[in-house]
Amino acid sequence: MGERKGTNKYYPPDFNPAKHGSLNGYHKTHALRERARKLSQGILIIRFEMPYNIWCDGCKNHIGMGVRYNAEKKKVGNYFTTPIYRFRMKCHLCVNYIEMQTDPAACDYVIVSGANRKEERWDMADNEQILTTERQEKEKLETDAMFKLDHGGKDKEKLIKALPSLVELQDHQAGWKDDFQLNSVLRKKFRTEKKLIVEKEEKDDAVRARTNLSIPLLPERKEDKRLAALLSLQTPDSYEEKQRGKRLEISSRPWFNTSLVCTTPTATPTTSGSLLHKLGQQGKEAAIAKALGSSRTPLIRRKSDPQEFAPSVSSQENVNIEQDTNVSSLGSLVPNYSDSDSDHGH
Repeated sequence: MGERKGTNKYYPPDFNPAKHGSLNGYHKTHALRERARKLSQGILIIRFEMPYNIWCDGCKNHIGMGVRYNAEKKKVGNYFTTPIYRFRMKCHLCVNYIEMQTDPAACDYVIVSGANRKEERWDMADNEQILTTERQEKEKLETDAMFKLDHGGKDKEKLIKALPSLVELQDHQAGWKDDFQLNSVLRKKFRTEKKLIVEKEEKDDAVRARTNLSIPLLPERKEDKRLAALLSLQTPDSYEEKQRGKRLEISSRPWFNTSLVCTTPTATPTTSGSLLHKLGQQGKEAAIAKALGSSRTPLIRRKSDPQEFAPSVSSQENVNIEQDTNVSSLGSLVPNYSDSDSDHGH
């Protein structure tokens, strides 16, 4: 980095390569500039990347794997001949400092202070994964012939037990081996489904345009078709339901027609049948009311003449008073045509 910064730079007249070596030596600066400000203490500032997910002890926030920090790197020891480095960095969400160091024995990083590791590790034996051979076991396999023979026998037994699963996995992988054929089948299926969807949308658009609707239409069902047919034919129940109701009514009818015997209820109609029956009854009542309203003529009551229906003294002496009352009431209901045109014509 310092050599790149020194390229095409100004060299002063008193610059001596044998004495200064480079422009950094002449200006008495380090090539890493600010990153080497603590180099006298054995600390170098580097760009450190978080190796796994952690929880900060200061703000209790989650810090994901791969987040980068400007960390102070220094050597704290050795594992045999491998140096152990410690990294100190400040959390970007609070003022807490996090310290981590390398663990060459486990090929991992260990948190020293300032955070807790988010436990996402698992045991390979619990997950039925292939375990790696340890170093001591490798040395025995290379040096001890009896141990190698015994280990080979155990491996063969494991192979015989796992053979059905391996065959099943191979058959499953063989079914997906021909990528072109699988892609062709999948695309053909998508084209067929797309064609059906387009046809359904065209039918729905035609129905919406014919009925002047702007709502989404649900797929048709057998119950909907039957209900629509019954509504158009004005038949509450089908022929079989009517016959079944008649049979039930006949079988439950009393043998003796007396006023004490209660009438038996008829067959209970279905839900669609009851709805259609109500609609049919309302339509019939509306038609009857309309017919009566068009043919009805107003009745004009006239004042009853007490002498018109009064009996004579000579011939009606023994007439009952109750008959006079009935006749007078009937006369009040006779329409009055005295003011009509037919009377003036005569």
